[in-house]
Amino acid sequence: MDNSNLKQLIDESVNFLRSKTRTEPGIGIILGTGLGGLAKEIETEIVIPYEEIPNFPLTTVEFHSGKLIFGELSGRQVVAMQGRFHFYEGYNMTQITFPVRVMKFLGIKSLIISNACGTVNPNMRKGEIMLIEDHINLLGTNPLIGTNDTSIGLRFPDMSEPYSKRLISLVESIAKENNIIIHKGIYAAMTGPMLETRAEYRMLQVIGADVAGMSTVPETIAARHMGVEVLGLSIISDECYPETLTPINIQDIIDTAAKTEQTLTFLLKKAVAQL
Repeated sequence: MDNSNLKQLIDESVNFLRSKTRTEPGIGIILGTGLGGLAKEIETEIVIPYEEIPNFPLTTVEFHSGKLIFGELSGRQVVAMQGRFHFYEGYNMTQITFPVRVMKFLGIKSLIISNACGTVNPNMRKGEIMLIEDHINLLGTNPLIGTNDTSIGLRFPDMSEPYSKRLISLVESIAKENNIIIHKGIYAAMTGPMLETRAEYRMLQVIGADVAGMSTVPETIAARHMGVEVLGLSIISDECYPETLTPINIQDIIDTAAKTEQTLTFLLKKAVAQL
């Protein structure tokens, strides 16, 4: 899949999905590692496996589901991705961001993206939540490389506000009202699937990153390319301070994300109600 016939592929997927659902989603949600529990809060109209949707990639990560969920959350019509795609799986940027583009043409105006990440900032600790206020793309590529279809987005989209200040302020207010500790910071996108070395974590500190992860940035770029407002939230699932770095167990990361899931689910439900 590349960008040369992207609109045709999007239309095929959108037409199929519209034939299956009455939901007209204004909000899209990408559920990250350990955060699939939010799906239980959605008053589901229909769940469609990725393999049934024309042109959709299939997730290869064992702890990611592969389903598109249509329904209502906090009284708002939503579409949620239960399982996302990563560069390290071998997909190209067009494939990784294809579901976001389909959600845009289904009608979403706002996209909520969640993920698990590792912190290199000693002021942020394992089990806490960070609002993404900016990112650093270290993937070496992005989903806008290649042919641009102006019916999808501008050739040179502005990225001065990749994550909506309005939505960040909304979540900060909800957190404050409910005595929830929440941080704001910079997310660095790394290719993975290996975790970083001590030297790489030091580099991330030097260039101004607060956390590192293996997702989110491609989807954000594609969403902003199409004029979709983005809210990004990270569960800090491990501490990656170079001076005290120890081997990390992936299951520990998943378990930490799961423990913080209830708090993040609460915040997202409150935020969706006010979008």
